[in-house]
Amino acid sequence: MTEGDGEELRAVVASYLEMQHHERAGRLLVKKHYYRKLAERFGGTEKAYEQRMQNISYVLSLLGRSWLTGLKPSRNLDARIGVRIEKLLEEMEGQRRAPIAAFEIEAREQARQKDLHKPAGNYKPRSRRVTVTHFQRNALVKAWVLQQAGGICECCEKQAPFNGTDGLPYLELHYIRQLAEGGPDTVANAVALCPGCHSEIHHGANAQALIAWLYDNVSRLKRD
Repeated sequence: MTEGDGEELRAVVASYLEMQHHERAGRLLVKKHYYRKLAERFGGTEKAYEQRMQNISYVLSLLGRSWLTGLKPSRNLDARIGVRIEKLLEEMEGQRRAPIAAFEIEAREQARQKDLHKPAGNYKPRSRRVTVTHFQRNALVKAWVLQQAGGICECCEKQAPFNGTDGLPYLELHYIRQLAEGGPDTVANAVALCPGCHSEIHHGANAQALIAWLYDNVSRLKRD
C-alpha cells in the first residue's frame, strides 16, 4: 500500500470497520460489494482494495486486535501507512492508545534482513507521556474465571506453566471480544489462558481458529 490519498485511506478504514461491525452482529456480509464501491469511487481494482483491507488486518494484528474473517493480514505496507491506519482506527473508534505500529513494522522488516549488525542500542532511551483509554474492570469476573479454570489453560488445556508469587497457577484473563472493540466485561466473554496461548490469540496467524475453538468448547462463552 502506498501513501495515496487521505480521503481514500479514510474510506477504506471506515469500510473495514463497518464490515467488522456487521460480522460481529452475525449479519450477511459480502466483502466484494465494499471493494466495488471503493473502486467506483476512487478508481483502481477490487483486488487492490481487498489487498488494502488485508493491510488493515495486519495493523490490527500488530495491535493485538482481531481482524475480519477471510482478510488474512498482509504485511506489504510502509510504516508511514501503518501509522496512518493506526491513527484512523483510533479516531474512528474514539479511543486513545499508545502508538506501536511504526515500531513493530520496522522491527519485523529488519528481522527479515540477513546478517544484521549488532546494534549499540540506547542506554538512555527518551520517554514521552501519552493519554490512553482505560477500561474499568470488575475484579470478580477475573477471579471467577480463574477459579473455574482451576489452573488449566482453557485453550491448550494444559497446566499453567508456573505459579505466580502469590502461589496461584499463573493464567491470564482474555476477553474474546476485546473491551476496546465493545466487548463486555462478563464471564461469558472471558477465558483463562496460559501466556503462550494468550500471545497467539492476540498476534498469531491462527488466532481466529483458536477463538472459534474456544466458542465451541467453553460452554459459558456467548457470541454478542
